[in-house]
Amino acid sequence: MYAISLGDGAELRPLEPWHAEEFLTHLQRGRDFINRYAPFGTKAVDVATARVTLQRYADMRAADTGSLHGLWLDGRLVGGALLLNFDAGSGNCEVGCWLEPAATGRGLITRAVRVLIDHAVEQRGIQRVEWIASAGNTASLNVARRLGMTRDGVRRQAHPYRGERHDLEVWSVLAQEWRDARAAAAHNDH
Repeated sequence: MYAISLGDGAELRPLEPWHAEEFLTHLQRGRDFINRYAPFGTKAVDVATARVTLQRYADMRAADTGSLHGLWLDGRLVGGALLLNFDAGSGNCEVGCWLEPAATGRGLITRAVRVLIDHAVEQRGIQRVEWIASAGNTASLNVARRLGMTRDGVRRQAHPYRGERHDLEVWSVLAQEWRDARAAAAHNDH
């Protein structure tokens, strides 16, 4: 399968059911950190349930409603990025991410999500890409800012998690905004 270099020893690749053991090991290293704001991967508690989790995303890819991509750093799975609620017909999708603590602060998520947005906009014709994050997840909100997204608003107390209700911030970028920002960045690089 393909691997896209993100530089600095990092690669973005499809994360598939046959990665279940590696995925579980990764989640075990970072579960507390990964699950501070969202329950990603919480049902993956052994290889069989990790495989079920990954199969659910493989089924989404087959149905063209989403896709899951792992982030490998120096050959080790450290996180990932995903397309959710992917609807080519309406031109809308959501992007998301997760990362274990040892890989934070390197810009990996920003680089990975850039690849996914480029693909969604340029290859699939998506017109609006959303980023939804807990209002308390400063790192995630900073990624949305670095990606040039606009804060659309707050869904107050929309996310029940760990016995509390949390606000969710909704950010987005439109296809033309994305293209304009990418063109400006390319122009500034020369």
